[in-house]
Amino acid sequence: MEAVIGLLLMLLGVSHGVETSCDGRINGTQCYGALGGTVVLRLMDSTSGIHRYIWFKNKTVILRGRNDKLITNLLETRSSFTPSDGTFRINNLSRTDGGEYTLTIYETSGRVLDPQILQLNIQAPVSSVLLVSECLSQGEMRVSCSSEGGDSPQYSWTLDGHTLTDAQLLSGNKDSNTITLRQDVSGQLVCSVSNNVSQISTCGFRFTDCSLSKGMHVSQRVLVTSQTQCTDPTTAPTSITETEASTVDQSLLICGLRTVVVVLILIGITVYFVWKKKKYKKAEGSAVPEEMNYENSVVMVEMRSSASEL
Repeated sequence: MEAVIGLLLMLLGVSHGVETSCDGRINGTQCYGALGGTVVLRLMDSTSGIHRYIWFKNKTVILRGRNDKLITNLLETRSSFTPSDGTFRINNLSRTDGGEYTLTIYETSGRVLDPQILQLNIQAPVSSVLLVSECLSQGEMRVSCSSEGGDSPQYSWTLDGHTLTDAQLLSGNKDSNTITLRQDVSGQLVCSVSNNVSQISTCGFRFTDCSLSKGMHVSQRVLVTSQTQCTDPTTAPTSITETEASTVDQSLLICGLRTVVVVLILIGITVYFVWKKKKYKKAEGSAVPEEMNYENSVVMVEMRSSASEL
């Protein structure tokens, strides 16, 4: 019989408060920002000595400045520009913020420097990780790691703090989201999911090999949320063998049957006493003699006496 192990790590609201930074002073730089988060872009060393500059996207001017004075900021309600270090901070990022941006700098002489182009990519951060494992018939363990909310997730595995090796894997590789561990592999298994703006690792769980004595399999269920502290790696989660689980099920069944029997007996006793009481009242009523009309009887006697005298 297959046994299932579940490990859930749920993190709420991870997109809010995620901040990334990128140096866009090198032409062709790829920058990444978290959806709903903040990105800090280094566009230039400073505005000192620069006669004029324009930063635009798809021919739409985002920033425009002259000397040390900022003239235009199209995103002023959710951004800020620092002339002293040439950094542009954008908050509450949306998908529409992604795209190709170009910075053009004009010298006092009127000469235009080579344009600096950067690509801003907006990604949703990884919000949760679900680790599920099952024991196979030959004692191997298949483990899958899935994520929610993250764009372009990448997976990695460690066992007892070390990257998994080919000798420990029956199928899959350390970069895939599903792996199969060999029969004799055991230890603290951790799955990590990441993209360019976030990374989440499960607390991990310690497991023994799937096969126990007499062919029994380990059955474990572990739930971990963002409010749960990771336990000591040396602490193994509670294991329930199939035999123990079967015994528990039988005990519950027996208790249920006993409860039903007791209820039925109580109902029977109640019905019996109600019936007995009704029967007693009926018998008592039939035993009381009817009241005689003594006045009529006396009259009859008198009538008979008068007749005899005549």
